[in-house]
Amino acid sequence: MFGRSYLTLDAFTAVVLAAGISSAVLADDVAPNDHPASVGDDREEAYLAENDAAMDKMMADMEVKPKGDIDRDFVAMMTPHHQGAIDMALTVLKYGKNEQLKRIAQEIIVDQQQEIAAMKLAIGDTLPPSSPAPTQVGPENSPAQSTPRQTMQGMDPNMKM
Repeated sequence: MFGRSYLTLDAFTAVVLAAGISSAVLADDVAPNDHPASVGDDREEAYLAENDAAMDKMMADMEVKPKGDIDRDFVAMMTPHHQGAIDMALTVLKYGKNEQLKRIAQEIIVDQQQEIAAMKLAIGDTLPPSSPAPTQVGPENSPAQSTPRQTMQGMDPNMKM
């Protein structure tokens, strides 16, 4: 019916060695977490610095000491997670060039703000007065410099529950 193909031990060894050598060569070419940047690309460096700062803040803010209320603990951990997504999307709006990705980043901001609001309402928290979603960011309007700090409807990002 179907012809069988057998891989001899020598052929198998050759394939495994070739794959191993290729992997080793590729691994030497691209180190983990290396970000390819054009020579003199200050925008890339600024983007990476702001994005890394947003990630570091998100991770630190997610370290919430449990209070014994699973629902509130969940919201306390998820709020900085969603805020981190907002902050990272803002950096793409500030530094990115791809218009399709910038539109996706705008959607992320709005969606994440809505999810934060929905979670807070679900546990009975009140929301501050609403403000426009920060979906337009220019080089002179850095997410870190905006007032209020480009957060969900003016919420203090340092607020602990």
